[in-house]
Amino acid sequence: MFKRMLRAFGVGGPSVDTVLTNPNVRPGELLTGEVRIAGGDHPADIDQVKLSLVTRVEVESGDNEHNRNVEFARVVVGQRIQVGPGQHLALPFQFPVPLETPLTVVHGQHLHGMTMGLRTELEVRGAVDPGDLDPIAVHPIRSQEHVLNAFGALGFRFTRADSEQGRIHGVPQQLPFYQEIEFLPPQQFLAKISQIELTFVTDPHHLYVVLEADRRGGLFRAGGDTFGHFAMSHDEVIRTDWAAVLHQWMDQVAGRRSSHGHGMHGGHYPGHHGGHHGGGIGAGGIVAGAAAGVFGGMIVGEALDEVGDFFEGD
Repeated sequence: MFKRMLRAFGVGGPSVDTVLTNPNVRPGELLTGEVRIAGGDHPADIDQVKLSLVTRVEVESGDNEHNRNVEFARVVVGQRIQVGPGQHLALPFQFPVPLETPLTVVHGQHLHGMTMGLRTELEVRGAVDPGDLDPIAVHPIRSQEHVLNAFGALGFRFTRADSEQGRIHGVPQQLPFYQEIEFLPPQQFLAKISQIELTFVTDPHHLYVVLEADRRGGLFRAGGDTFGHFAMSHDEVIRTDWAAVLHQWMDQVAGRRSSHGHGMHGGHYPGHHGGHHGGGIGAGGIVAGAAAGVFGGMIVGEALDEVGDFFEGD
């Protein structure tokens, strides 16, 4: 009886360790590796071996906000497996990373506020399910990186990032949450704009860039949020001078120019982000070195604390 009770609590049962070939990945790529299972001191039946991507998401409930760990992609790598005492098994896997997966690293710097992990679960019949959680680093794809480079070229300063539950209307969003990357604007705009938030929604053919500016109120102007929405193919994004696009849009938001530009995506969209409007488009290229500077002020200790809290909480 006592041994059966211990087994129910997982004592002496199988253990699991997931080993990644490379923890660095980009949206749309494959995470590869193997799930290693070690048998305990008695035979065990494993109904399923599951892998899932997990990140922290901010959830609003009434006037309150709280964070919770959300699973947003899952792969089953094994079913109906018998593991004998002391037996070792290795299950290779390929895990497709969704194109909308939030970014956690830009130009080698961890984005303050972001956590991401690959969780492994064994469904052991008649016992507590053992598990494993491994941190992964999600880097931008080429088109996303091209836009981020422009923020650095213009002198924006990254502050933090998070993922928020909800949907942005007007874009083909698949996940039930979206990422916001927050910046302080360049000095010449600080008097009128306190913050810029950047969101990417990515599909195989297009990149949707959603901008939100927090305008400061004044004697002759109202404060509040202003939105921009740009939709292009990935190739078009790379051919576009995003520094010019951003600068023109910031001028419009700050009231320096007419707000009626040559929009890539005109009109207004109801929903979470209110209305979205496009800005003018130029042509050219951005030097990546400037973007490395905009993300270079991260405090490594804070990044490690975030990851540690995430895995401890899980």
